[in-house]
Parts: sequence; C-alpha cells; structure tokens
Amino acid sequence: MTFRTRFAPSPTGPLHLGHAYSAILAHDMARAERGAFLLRMEDTDLQRAKPEWDAQIIDDLTWLGLTWDEPVLRQAQQLRRYDPYLAQFEKMDLLYPCSCSRSQIQAVLQAPQEGTIHDVYPGTCKHRDMASRQPGDALRLHLDRALDMLPKMPVFTETGPAHAGTHRIDPARALAEIGDVVLSRKGDEIVAYFLASALDDVHQAITCVVRGEDLFDFTAIQVLLLTLLGLPVPTYHHHRLIRDETGKRLAKRDDARAIAKYRADGLSPHEIRRMVGL
Repeated sequence: MTFRTRFAPSPTGPLHLGHAYSAILAHDMARAERGAFLLRMEDTDLQRAKPEWDAQIIDDLTWLGLTWDEPVLRQAQQLRRYDPYLAQFEKMDLLYPCSCSRSQIQAVLQAPQEGTIHDVYPGTCKHRDMASRQPGDALRLHLDRALDMLPKMPVFTETGPAHAGTHRIDPARALAEIGDVVLSRKGDEIVAYFLASALDDVHQAITCVVRGEDLFDFTAIQVLLLTLLGLPVPTYHHHRLIRDETGKRLAKRDDARAIAKYRADGLSPHEIRRMVGL
C-alpha cells in the first residue's frame, strides 16, 4: 500500500513554528516512503477562515520547500459531500436535534485545544427525536446507541513516539470523556471539524495521519465514527509539540513565531528546520 499523508491547517491565522514542524515532518515521511503528501484546507469554520490566510499558508509552505502531489482540497467548497454520511447516521437512528446555545455548539465544531476535546454534553436535548427538529438545531451523535451497535470496540494503530502501539476504544471512557458530540448545525452549512477531517482522510485515501500529540485523545471519536460508517481507519502518528519558553504549545496568536516574520527577518528554510529540530 502506498504511503499517503497530509498537512491539514485551518486558514484562520498565520503558520507558526509548530505548523512548520508538522508540515515538514509529514512531507519528509512521505518522501522517505516514496509516497504522497497532500495539502488540505480545513476551512469549515466559515466565519474565521479567510482567503488571505489560505494564500499565506500556501506561500509559506512553498518557501519551506514543500510540494504536494494533488490539488489542494478545500472543505468549504464541498460541504454537501458530507450530507450522505449524516443521512446514514440518521438512518441508523444515531442522531438527535439539539437547540442548546449557539456559542456552546459553535465551540465544539472547531478544532480542539490542547488537553481536552470539549466539555461533555449533559444530555439536555437527548429525549428529542428527529421529528422534533427545528431550523437552526444542531445534530448530536447518540453515543450510547452507537456503542451498543458495535459488536466489538474498534482499534487503531499509533506510530508516534508517545503512544506507539495498538489502542482499543474504551466505551466507559468514551461516554465519560466524549459524550454526545455535535456532528453538524443545519442552516450554517457547518459540519464538525473532526467529522469532516476523518471523512476527508478516507476520501483522499490517507494511510497515515500525521499531527500533533495534543490531538491523540481526539482520535477515538474519529475512529468510532469511521467504524460506524464502515469506512477504513488510517494509522495515526502523533508527534511532539513545539512549545514556547514556558512550555506552552504555540498557537496562531503567537505572531512573533509566525513563519512570515522569520522570512521577513531573513531566515532560511534550513534555519527553520534547525529551529524545530529537523
């Protein structure tokens, strides 16, 4: 099987050193395996994703010497492609509508922050059925039913340094730490970040997902959703994070460590590689 991986940033801000490390590592792994490296823009956050950041990301990656083997996939241009999978979950009776606050729902549609996937939903709307759905309602996964449908808990393979090995999803932990996640919100044409990402990994035939170790715990829900849909589960490689002097992982607000600033200061791509330990 040909090795295929991707770098999948959200175009909501500048690339920083942490992004550079992840992109270069995935690119180098693909080239070492004589496989494919792809670029995907995970821009389902329609309010925060901007074309100027999309263009800046491509410019920075090109300056770093990275090349990708297929046209850039942009999720916002293919939102309707996720609908059949949501319909499949509905047919399996695994969805229910949720009318909880927009800010609460919007927060869990976005990429998770380090140390947590999201706040576990208390089940306020769990008694509702799909017939009661109103305009603007979100759709949540009925996790209890989903777990009951599986004859055995799914497993996934991790090759990253901190978690290498085979991992089986623990249903008790899933209920306690994942809960009934939001999969989409009707009207905004927004599909949850983690669902769109997992489906696009399948669509692009990704064999190894390379990303930061802060997303390791987030992997269980993706593996569960893919298994419920009968789709293949890739291998995962969660790498170390690039942190600041205080030990905090870099974020897009860390403009002082933006690749564009290092470029403006006259650094070379080789120096960027050296700074992130490659």
